[in-house]
Amino acid sequence: MSKYKLIAADLDDTLLNDDLQLTDRVRKAIKAVRATGVHFTISTGRMFRSAVPYARYLGLDLPLITYQGALVKNALSGEVLFYRPLPLVYAREIINRVRELGYHINAYLDDRLLMEQDTPGGRQYMQFSGVQAEIVGDLLEILYSDPTKVLVIADETLLDQLSAEFAPHYRNKIHISKSKPNYLEFSHLQATKGYALAMLATHYGVKRDEVIAIGDSYNDVEMLDYAGLGVVVGNAREEIKKRADYVSKGANGDGVVEALEKFVLGR
Repeated sequence: MSKYKLIAADLDDTLLNDDLQLTDRVRKAIKAVRATGVHFTISTGRMFRSAVPYARYLGLDLPLITYQGALVKNALSGEVLFYRPLPLVYAREIINRVRELGYHINAYLDDRLLMEQDTPGGRQYMQFSGVQAEIVGDLLEILYSDPTKVLVIADETLLDQLSAEFAPHYRNKIHISKSKPNYLEFSHLQATKGYALAMLATHYGVKRDEVIAIGDSYNDVEMLDYAGLGVVVGNAREEIKKRADYVSKGANGDGVVEALEKFVLGR
């Protein structure tokens, strides 16, 4: 019997294939893991409403880690276990600065996707997430309370420069991370996958060394560091692989299955 009792896996470029689908092999492996009594959940930067269809396909009736960890909410009951939105004062500062640079901005409020204008980057994001945006014009007029997070879309080099500019000012105030090379995300200081996973482990009475985290990107680092076993799939960048306890040979979902079979199913 496996010593692991809780597993959290990222969606994009991890559980999902390049067509944003869960393969039958992945579904069967997760079903087998859950049959052993192990809790399995999704940990993603996606919106809750964007992650729920995958969770329901897998039959997951437990809290999902969404919005990078800002919202931990049950896939079926809708019960909120944990919520840490981005303070509005910081969101306004970020939006004002990004506007000056002309980059695309997403804001998220009440599980709604808000955009100031229709852009190619925004359309690509909508297609990828499966969520239709509300084009609202001035975000600062529509944000009446703390947004769940703010996301900026631009070329990776530009985002790296923006992150370097913001990092000193917002150190110990907010969390800044890339979820994809061209997505830079701003969230509450505690809105990380690692912090959310720790909360979920406490909720289920699971020890840290009984947790597996599986991911591929920069926004997975905190949960990889927290988990007793941090697994990185084979398609991840080299700098992320260096943070892993185990790097799968397989990419995406095949890498997840490889880890599940090795560490939980004993195959």
